[in-house]
Order: sequence, then structure tokens, then C-alpha cells
Amino acid sequence: MDRIDLNCDCGEGFGPYKLGDDAAMFEIVTSANVACGFHAGDPDIMAKTFAAALAQGVAVGAHPGFPDLAGFGRRRLPFSPAEIERHVAYQIGAAQALAALAGHRLTHVKPHGALSNMACEEAAIARAIATAVRAVDRDLIFLAIAGTPLEFEGEAAGLAVAREIFADRGYDDSGLLAPRSRQDAVLHDPEMAGRRAAAMVRDGAVIALSGKRIPVGIDSICVHGDTPGAVAMARAVRASLEASGLALRPFSA
Repeated sequence: MDRIDLNCDCGEGFGPYKLGDDAAMFEIVTSANVACGFHAGDPDIMAKTFAAALAQGVAVGAHPGFPDLAGFGRRRLPFSPAEIERHVAYQIGAAQALAALAGHRLTHVKPHGALSNMACEEAAIARAIATAVRAVDRDLIFLAIAGTPLEFEGEAAGLAVAREIFADRGYDDSGLLAPRSRQDAVLHDPEMAGRRAAAMVRDGAVIALSGKRIPVGIDSICVHGDTPGAVAMARAVRASLEASGLALRPFSA
């Protein structure tokens, strides 16, 4: 592999409330996943975020989650697969419209938070998300956590799938993200995270907190935009990837 995408979640404020430094992140990442109004974001923030990404040449996607502003989409809500299909389709449509208004083009979809975590555990939920993506626009790329039902159900739905790993999150020995209740689930050392990200790409595997390596395909690396020190983390990860000989480009290019 000689190229990799670096993505971040963004547009996660609401009304007058701001979360993260999207402008700084857009100088570092190559793709961005924009909140669609359910877990964060609103029409004004979405339009401005798409315009800012366009100005920096950053590819953009929809980042749909559960309708859970108070919980930032990180609470597990008991929606049926059919309800999830409609929620995801609704958010993709909103993102497409606001991206078009800003003069940008939506290239992909990446589920957020608890919705994504549940889809990594339950194929029916992953299938519902993939079904919604295909129904709205089958040309959208499905950005899916590598080695999980999200990847497999996206492929089964006939979607182009980009496989994602996380630079700033810990993994358990099954290859799933460690729950945030664990003290070591979120990584805070930028240099260590950068070295680890480059190692995972080099080895074609996620590295669990135990040191175990779980082989996966890797097309994109995520750095969260809402955590303290996110910009420093993203810079360190990009620098480490480039130092290892990788060119950074959107997976949609």
C-alpha cells in the first residue's frame, strides 16, 4: 500500500455551541464525516462545514447517528432495523442537500457512535444502514469499521466499501473498539498514536490493547475531532504516516 486516507468526524456543534476545531482539522485530514442533525449539527453548521471542507479540498460524507442530541449519539437506543433504515436515509438526504447548497459533493457515509457500535455487533443493524445507503444513492461509498458486519453487509449490498481503523481508540482482542468505559479506550499520546497507526497500516492489522494483531483491510484512518488535543493528534498521525512513505489522499479520489 502506498496511499491512505485520513478522516475525522466534524460539524458536531449545535446552534451556538461549538465542538472541536474543524478549520484546523481540515488542514490535516483528507476526508470528513459531517454530523447530520441527529446526534449533533444543524442546517447552518452543516452548510458551513461543507463549504469549509470544499475550500480545503477535503472530501465529505454523511455521519448519521441515533436521534440523541443529549447523549451525543453514544447511547444505545432500541430502534428496529426498519426504523434505522429510515433514520439513516433521512440524514443522508439532508447531508446531500446541504453539501449541494455549499457547492460540494457527498462521497460517502459513515455511521456514528452507538449506531456504529451496535452495527459492529449485529448484522441486522449493519444491513439496515447499508440498505439505506444503497436506496438513497448506490454510488456513495460505505465507510465501515474494518473486519465487522458493517464491512461485510456493505459489500453484500453491492456498495463500494472503504475499510476504517481508528488511530485514537483502543481495540479489544476480538477486533472491536474497546468500550469507552475502559480507562484505556481513548488514546491521548499523539506520538504513540501516530506510530501505532503507521504500524497497523504496515501490518494490515488492528493492534489490540493486549498487543494482539487482528488482520484487516485498511483504506482509511480516523482521528476524532471532538477529543481534547484532537488537532495535535491528527498532525502526529499524519506525520507518522507520511514518514512511513504513505501518500495521503481521499479514498474517494
